[in-house]
Amino acid sequence: MDFEERYRIIQSRDRRFDGQFITAVRSTGIYCRPSCPARTPKAANVTFYETSAAAHEAGYRACKRCLPEAVPGTPAWNLRDDVAARAMRLIADGVVEREGVEGLSARLGYSARHLNRVLGTELGAGPLALSRAHRAQTARTLLTSTTLSMSDIAFAAGFSSIRQFNDTVAEVFQLTPTEIRARQSGQHGAVPGALTLALPYREPFDAAGVFAWLAARAIPGIEAVGPDSYTRSLLLPGGPAWFTVRYASDPARRDRSRQAQGRLVLEAHLTALGDLPVLVARVRRLFDLDADPVAVDEVLLAAALALQASSAPGSALPASSAGGASGLKGSAPDDGSTSAEHLRPAGAHAGGAALAEQVRTVPGIRMPGAVDAHEMLFRAILGQQITVAAARTLLRRLAVAAGTPLESDGGPTLLFPTAAQIAEHAEGVLTGPRAKIATVVRVAEALASGELTLSHADDSAEQRRRLIALPGIGEWTASYVAMRVLGNTDLLPTGDVALRTGARTLGLPHTPRTLADWSASFAPWRTYLSLHLWRAASPPARAASDDSPTTAALSKENS
Repeated sequence: MDFEERYRIIQSRDRRFDGQFITAVRSTGIYCRPSCPARTPKAANVTFYETSAAAHEAGYRACKRCLPEAVPGTPAWNLRDDVAARAMRLIADGVVEREGVEGLSARLGYSARHLNRVLGTELGAGPLALSRAHRAQTARTLLTSTTLSMSDIAFAAGFSSIRQFNDTVAEVFQLTPTEIRARQSGQHGAVPGALTLALPYREPFDAAGVFAWLAARAIPGIEAVGPDSYTRSLLLPGGPAWFTVRYASDPARRDRSRQAQGRLVLEAHLTALGDLPVLVARVRRLFDLDADPVAVDEVLLAAALALQASSAPGSALPASSAGGASGLKGSAPDDGSTSAEHLRPAGAHAGGAALAEQVRTVPGIRMPGAVDAHEMLFRAILGQQITVAAARTLLRRLAVAAGTPLESDGGPTLLFPTAAQIAEHAEGVLTGPRAKIATVVRVAEALASGELTLSHADDSAEQRRRLIALPGIGEWTASYVAMRVLGNTDLLPTGDVALRTGARTLGLPHTPRTLADWSASFAPWRTYLSLHLWRAASPPARAASDDSPTTAALSKENS
């Protein structure tokens, strides 16, 4: 977006752009979210920044009215695959607090000096400033939504001392921690023994679809899913933890069409308070909360309708199609004629109307991510060429045999096994093709030894290369891992049987090659197109079963 586009957005106070950029106003010295209700400043006084850290580094303070820190993150960190985007994912995961700038730069494969230069140029702030802004955001959230003591908040937010916490909060918000708490205090339905936080996101949000997806894949003992809740355990840097995410419609919150919006609340049970920012970042990835659903749905709907219109009998052909063979399907008829059907663009197909209706019916569809990259790789390998229910059975056996018991008051009873534990127990408990079991063991040993690395901040091309190089892992698995671990928004695994079944159900091309060619106009959101095709593969009546609408129950890897 250029300056004029962003200025029009702040004039309209469009909330869906909150978190995608920051508005700084020279005449007041403050920075705001795009939807700030204050009077729109003159264009001459406005500077736009990519991050709040950049605005702060330039000498601005946070607006006390719109609270620009309390917004969803930018979807660009998943859409982009450059160093800056990968660094932002790691910073949100607390790498700077745990490993310092040197650790962050080592993970990205650059020197600390070069990383500082890249982030300064791209985002207007270096890794320390970006991490500092992230800590301040976490602290403000804890101050306004919990009753934790100031010292607990300081360390939960990642500060090394209470003095650093006090100084940073006062500098960023021009308010002391005590003043922030006095302005907005109180927990909404807090659970005893848990940290309870609201999770901001952009509407619309297909909560039912996310919970159905997670329910179909839930491993008993590790995960428990209801129609509007999800509970699971995981191992964080500071020790074992478990959490519950609940969704509830909130009549007090309404969108522009006066439709009631929902509220997503996280209840966290932690061994170490300092793991809270890490957990929040992983839960946000799991529920795809930084997505821009309006932008996604607009592209999917427009592309579907355009392809439908171009396939209608007697429809006008695009200007680029006339008089040339580029982009046209088939060869010229033997009689030399050029019928409209023969010159129709290769992407045109009558199923566009059915797909458009599906997009309208399910607004705000989300791609569930992963809270642990290693776990997701094992899920993908075991899910090859079998149903989701069968894969879940294998994962349950593996968890019981190799996982670590977890003591929780009414929560999960197991932790998903580590790579080392899987390497030790997999052969004794897994059933099925020997080649698949050998792949699981080989991958587990490689991850445990450090020979293979995998994280949500990998370079996508490099991650795919590493995975494809392993015997037993092919295109389907690599694509599925990229979707769920990296949050890659533009993947369509055409080798997936259920995905092609959904395409056939909607009247769309359904061979791998034709489906890939047809989908080009849906970029860069083909991952969300995949979700709609998976949903179309299963009858609505089975939404709560193991073969739920967004479940690739028949997924097979064509390696």
